[in-house]
Amino acid sequence: MDLRKKISIAVMCLLGCVCASAADKKDARTDREVWCDALYKMAEPVLSNMSRGELQKNMTLELSPTWDGRNRKVAYMECFGRLMAGLAPWLSLPDDGTPEADRRKRLREWALKSYANAVDPDSPDYLLWREEGQTLVDAAYVAESFLRGYDALWVPLDSVTKQRYIREFTQLRRVDPPYTNWLLFSATVECFLMKAGAQYDAYRIVSALRKVDEWYAGDGWYCDGPDFAFDYYGSYVLHPMYVECLETFTDGGRRKIWNAPSCTFQSGLKRMQRFGMILERMISPEGTFPVFGRSITYRTGTMQPLALLSWRKWLPEELSEGQVRAALTAVIRRMLGDGHNYNEGGYLTLGFNGSQPNISDWYTNNGSLYMASLAFLPLGLAADDSFWTAPAEDWTSKKAWEGKDFPKDHAFYE
Repeated sequence: MDLRKKISIAVMCLLGCVCASAADKKDARTDREVWCDALYKMAEPVLSNMSRGELQKNMTLELSPTWDGRNRKVAYMECFGRLMAGLAPWLSLPDDGTPEADRRKRLREWALKSYANAVDPDSPDYLLWREEGQTLVDAAYVAESFLRGYDALWVPLDSVTKQRYIREFTQLRRVDPPYTNWLLFSATVECFLMKAGAQYDAYRIVSALRKVDEWYAGDGWYCDGPDFAFDYYGSYVLHPMYVECLETFTDGGRRKIWNAPSCTFQSGLKRMQRFGMILERMISPEGTFPVFGRSITYRTGTMQPLALLSWRKWLPEELSEGQVRAALTAVIRRMLGDGHNYNEGGYLTLGFNGSQPNISDWYTNNGSLYMASLAFLPLGLAADDSFWTAPAEDWTSKKAWEGKDFPKDHAFYE
């Protein structure tokens, strides 16, 4: 054997050992470490830049090939608001001196500065609050982040910043929302104003809740407006915002809405539990899920109801924490494990699983894609919580396709 061939074999063996070592190291991570690594990677470029007032300067922006021509600055509010709605529970955990807590603290400090810059007219990262109807959508995700992380993210803000938010949220009443899931964006903003002790518009809350209740189609599914659309908007908006608005407005179901008696926190939660069961069954043995409907570029955001149920300890008895954690971890590993969903600037790229710009809708930019953070809500549970410590279990489709016993499905009737 000549020298060059020996060297080639030696190099290949060395590379093989390195790759195997890297794979072993990756596989050795706990589920929580997998989640933390993925969410930190998503959040760090956004918050590190925005905390310095440099997000709009440095973000590698991508627009849909069919972009409708609206002000492209909507992208920055979409990016920040949607990211924070998923990140808020994790940042709300106390500091405990662990490496994870150090990361959380860093992100929290950046987030608080970013919140301030977002409403400071003198900041280069002042967001597009006063143009475009789209602003209402992503202001709602900012408001949702405050609802989900009130003590850690709203309370520490200085009084000037708080008043600026209240002004910006209030002026959004200029937007007349279309007769769709958008009604819940108005309701979410008003629910936050209510929680913050500011003047709020009860009509915008109750009319939205009443209409979504009327749009309930059965078996855990809502129509998005008068007509049914087979997509994941039940995940992105309808289930989470409906339940969270109901929780805020009725004090966790302890009060009735006198002029909307069928809109109850308990019924909304039961519907979301059923939808969560459907989502869990959609996760394949390989950690994939069906690709259908508009806005599929929101990636792991499709799993938000299952994540919210887990974080709030609302999982139905049919779903164990061990199987839900294992299923969601499989999805996160499959989609976000190797970084191929990020562009050269470190920001999420247009696509579902990689760079696939042609599947983007006319309203989509890569800031829109930070809806993916909404799958990470269970990180708001402490590391020693049963969600993280329960033994991993096979999820439903994994059991079914491996010939194991699994529970039969049944429709949900109210």
